[in-house]
Amino acid sequence: MSLHDLVISPFAYEFMRRGLLSALLLGVSGGMIGCVLVLRRLALMGDALSHSLLPGVAVAWYFFGTSTSALFFGGLAAGLLTALGSALLSRLTRVKEDAAFGSLFIVFFGAGVALVSKLPTRINLTDFLFGNVLGVSAGELRLAAAVSLLTVAVFILFYRSVLLETFDPVFHRATGGHGGLVHLGFLTLTVLNLVAAMQTMGIVLALGLFLLPAVSAYLWCDRFITMLLVSIGIAVVDSAIGILVSFHAGIASGAAIVLCLGAVFVLSALFSPRHGAMGTVRQGAARRPAP
Repeated sequence: MSLHDLVISPFAYEFMRRGLLSALLLGVSGGMIGCVLVLRRLALMGDALSHSLLPGVAVAWYFFGTSTSALFFGGLAAGLLTALGSALLSRLTRVKEDAAFGSLFIVFFGAGVALVSKLPTRINLTDFLFGNVLGVSAGELRLAAAVSLLTVAVFILFYRSVLLETFDPVFHRATGGHGGLVHLGFLTLTVLNLVAAMQTMGIVLALGLFLLPAVSAYLWCDRFITMLLVSIGIAVVDSAIGILVSFHAGIASGAAIVLCLGAVFVLSALFSPRHGAMGTVRQGAARRPAP
């Protein structure tokens, strides 16, 4: 098989072009969102948000079928209820925010599974759980473009607030910053990106597009802006490779993209010269006194 058959020919199909463009757009915004999730140690909260979308999707499917806008607003409502509910629980009770997230995620995910099992028409939600590049519609592509553009615009316009809230939230609040508003705004952006990635990546694997590029970039970079750019680059390149792997191997697009991102993460964790395992071993050996 020639290079043209491997790389160029698959994009003669419109569904492949849509899937690629959707993954690239979400790779840009997801790479940025993931950096903040990693640096603020909110990765597990992001996972809870992704799983909590299921009941909203099931309810929307029950009432409106496969309407893109209905599924979007259903998933968005469920994700925002999880985010806002956990914030209220952590402020009004002794339960910490991570425990509140975990508890609500379990309840919402269980409710979603129950709703799916009781739908009058047997439906296959595999595509929404694991992604399907074949199913990316023009409406879902427009949604991905809108969410990606919004995310980039927010990071550019509120870069200072995002930076301070990420690295020194106490100083941010002491200097008049609205830390709570920034936190809720960021969680809302995360939910928007997860919902937009639902068709291409799937609910279960969407967070991989956000976290894996960011963790890989974190192993190579010491500056926030550099980490953002490297994370975006990894997400975009591996999304394109994953789409091609999905096409040729016949596997779910979300899984293919995550496997490509996972390979970069493993290589980074091993071979990053300053923060990888090999670099740490070499630095330890260099500091060890000679016999």
